[in-house]
Amino acid sequence: MVWFKRTDRDSRPTSRLPEGLWLKCEGCREILYRKDLERGLFVCPRCGHHHRISARTRLGHLFDDGKWRELFGSVFSTDPLSFVDSKPYAERLRALREKGVRCDALLVGLGKIKGRRAIVAAMEYAFMGGSMGSAVGEKLTRAIEQCLKSKLPLITVACSGGARMQEGVLSLMQMAKISAALARLHAAALPFLSVLTDPTTGGVTASFAMLGDLNIAEPGALIGFAGPRVIEQTIRQKLPEGFQRSEFLLEHGMLDLVVPRHELKETLARCLAHFS
Repeated sequence: MVWFKRTDRDSRPTSRLPEGLWLKCEGCREILYRKDLERGLFVCPRCGHHHRISARTRLGHLFDDGKWRELFGSVFSTDPLSFVDSKPYAERLRALREKGVRCDALLVGLGKIKGRRAIVAAMEYAFMGGSMGSAVGEKLTRAIEQCLKSKLPLITVACSGGARMQEGVLSLMQMAKISAALARLHAAALPFLSVLTDPTTGGVTASFAMLGDLNIAEPGALIGFAGPRVIEQTIRQKLPEGFQRSEFLLEHGMLDLVVPRHELKETLARCLAHFS
């Protein structure tokens, strides 16, 4: 009797199911059919967990009939500091573009939301965690200037780990650069709606993400400057349940609205109508 038998891995039958057909929900850990999740705007039908979506998917959902025109698509990050950590920064940028993530960490689109023209700038988490580098600051500043020129409202959708350390102080200065441009937008009485999704942290939270005429978040989004673990280690105290989640921030006056993803477009349209 053969008790043990060596199996050649290469001889095992391969699965006929295409990869990515099923996904595990990050909230309830249930296995979900990807097509069903896509039809529900990547919101779990069982627990309501809002999964991260790409910037292009976001703009396709917000603009009427999914039609929009990209602005400032030629603006890309460079490597001004010749930064190297585990690998050169220039190599990281090249690898991401080869994978097809070509909008850097911000995608700017012009289109209509319920018939109203608007510019929407959505962050792309797949590009280095949505980190804010010089290209992000430049594209968002240009978007604000375009709003001023064309008398259009601005909507941003934040999804970021914060400033991009590979660009040092050049990344940090984008906080002041964008905030100064937003001050001009405010002086011109043009609406700015800020949408915060999971996660919105670091320099993005400390600058434009919290400067909206209305600050709107998706349910369950992590929003803050430093992460909960860093804060606990610093103050040596246990944080309250749900600390830095959108519902907690709404309760404590840091947000104006928490809106589920399938209601977001209609809510933004009503807000724009109110400001017009």
